[in-house]
Amino acid sequence: MENQAQAINKASCDVLVIGGGPAGTTVAPLLAEMGHKVVLLEKAHHPRFHVGESLLPANLPLFERLGVAAEVKAIGMEKWGAEFVSPHHEMSQTFQFGEAWNKSMPHAYQVKRADFDTILIRNAAKKGVEVHEGCKAKAVEFLPENAGAVIRAENDDGSQTEWTARFVVDASGRDTFLANRFQIKHRNPKHNSSAIYGHFSGARRHEGQAEGNITIFWFEHGWFWFIPMMDGITSIGMVTWPYFMKTRGERSIEQFMRDGMAMCPKLTERMSDAVLVNEIEATGNFSYVSERNHGANYMLLGDAYAFIDPVFSSGVMLAMNSGVIAAEAIDTCLKRPAEAPAALKRFDALMKHGPKEFSWFIYRVTNPIMRNFFMNPKNIFRVKEGLLSMLAGDIFGKTPIWRSILMFKTLYYLANIFQPRRAYKGWKQRQFNIRRVDDTAMNSI
Repeated sequence: MENQAQAINKASCDVLVIGGGPAGTTVAPLLAEMGHKVVLLEKAHHPRFHVGESLLPANLPLFERLGVAAEVKAIGMEKWGAEFVSPHHEMSQTFQFGEAWNKSMPHAYQVKRADFDTILIRNAAKKGVEVHEGCKAKAVEFLPENAGAVIRAENDDGSQTEWTARFVVDASGRDTFLANRFQIKHRNPKHNSSAIYGHFSGARRHEGQAEGNITIFWFEHGWFWFIPMMDGITSIGMVTWPYFMKTRGERSIEQFMRDGMAMCPKLTERMSDAVLVNEIEATGNFSYVSERNHGANYMLLGDAYAFIDPVFSSGVMLAMNSGVIAAEAIDTCLKRPAEAPAALKRFDALMKHGPKEFSWFIYRVTNPIMRNFFMNPKNIFRVKEGLLSMLAGDIFGKTPIWRSILMFKTLYYLANIFQPRRAYKGWKQRQFNIRRVDDTAMNSI
């Protein structure tokens, strides 16, 4: 026991960040630039595979702020719009980001997350963050009187370190380090889906500037993403409901996904010459939320706090934005404790704002009435520009989109009133889709 105790290294810092994804690698360098001693723990070694390759135009100002804009541009496939393909409409609908309220952000990028995340974590180290890869946080103990916390971490070689930190940031993604320990993570009661995904070469893309556009294919049991990236690789994912996952039976995950693709003829056409280049992966219990996102000396950022359906590619943008607002709040808490309550209140409001605004659309996007709105957009009261701004992730700045968004919602509700049978049928279908099923089907993936 004595030798084991001696093997545990002791160290201290101002802020300890758990997780080296977009949230952690945004908050960490910003805090370091503010003069704080920051340690970042990442359980994996970069580069490592990760899903979530489609970025939004609103990410670009964040890249500039972090000083990585040129590096991201070098690895990114330009994405000028988002295409929606419905089995109930003959024509597809493409939304061009350049037609949004703010014309200064006309495009985004599609990126291989292995390359993208590596850029961000290396940037954090260059900015003065003490980065430890292959180091997994194992336990946390918060000290009395909000005096900070002790975090025990284990390296790949088995050695351990105990970090005493004034503030803890959980940016552990879907590992939800703190939410699991606090037992505050819950399935999202308003949504319930799973994802199966892989990388393919040879998938047919559009020509010209539209080559990098993301395409969303609706099908009977959910939707597919089609994300073109550099080097001829395309990310394909099937997001579906638990009841459909239960029909998998003895089929492999790959065969189940291919059978799902066969139900989507327009996607099948674009995949006729495609070849799978990695193993198909899957994740269940896709949508969740935590009861809170902060305490007196800790915060939950990005997916460590909540995860919503990725149909609008909001994940990386929300994660990085959470890092920006967290850095401002933490800096206030550490330097001006008297102002901490107000700073944390503002942080909480901004953290809830993004998921709330995106979720309103996500919960309704498979509704036939909403699908018609997407497939036949009108710009009355500038609602199309407002919708495009939301799709671009421009929801935290000063762009005056909210009157247009309110009008869009009003028109949607009026359409439901004037089409009660269709609205009721859509509501009933959604209740059927999101209902819980035997977890065996979900856990088997």
